[in-house]
Amino acid sequence: MTTENAVGAHEAPTSIEYIQHHLSHLKNADATFNLDTFWVSAILGLIFLGVFYMASRKATAGVPGKLQNFVEAVMELVNEVVNSAFHAKSKVIAPLAITIFCWVWLMNAMDFLPVDLLPKLLGYAGVHKLRVVPTADVNHTFGMSFGVMLCIIGFSIKAKGLGGWGKELLTAPFHAHGFMAVVLAPVNFIFQMIELLAKPLSLSLRLFGNMYAGELLFILIALLPWWAQWLLGGPWVIFHILVVTLQAFVFMALTVVYLSLAVEKH
Repeated sequence: MTTENAVGAHEAPTSIEYIQHHLSHLKNADATFNLDTFWVSAILGLIFLGVFYMASRKATAGVPGKLQNFVEAVMELVNEVVNSAFHAKSKVIAPLAITIFCWVWLMNAMDFLPVDLLPKLLGYAGVHKLRVVPTADVNHTFGMSFGVMLCIIGFSIKAKGLGGWGKELLTAPFHAHGFMAVVLAPVNFIFQMIELLAKPLSLSLRLFGNMYAGELLFILIALLPWWAQWLLGGPWVIFHILVVTLQAFVFMALTVVYLSLAVEKH
């Protein structure tokens, strides 16, 4: 291969190299931490807090503005889910549900940006690897679902007491008395642990699988000629709006349902 060909090959990566590049994370020096996932999710979280804070500061009892209408529409949607699924009293559940829905939606919506836009812009600053969809990183979805699992445990202990929660781990789902209760206690504990771990596992894998598939499809579309990108990318973007919103809603709704089950008697 001549030098010119080698340079040309370097400037024009193969399809496999292009896909591998866009699926590579920006990591720290020890390659143990995905910096792009952390910073993108943190910035989007601050944007969510800033927008809702501005809406609360500008809220009026008169004719509402567009921002207030939007925030109120989101809050009404979430409140309907909370009121229908969560029957106990809690000052935390509604703010938690709103935060989950908006934050996850913003992270999912990063998929709408052109695949090469942010990586190319940050490339001028020396950043050559960047994945802009935090929910396409299984580490992040597992982290969020682990937080949900801690909330499930916390809500259970608050509603039933530490002793009541511990008793439920050993006496449900198979109820018995006397000697059989002692025999079934390990079985009940195993089933309770399976149920507890299955909830965050399903939450994380469902969100990750859908968003990773969407991200990969956008990368594949970016490899096509420009006219084919518009022809195939346009309908997929329209359909992906539904996927992005639905996955945020499902993550939020299941969290509310799981917390509702946590405070109810088995």
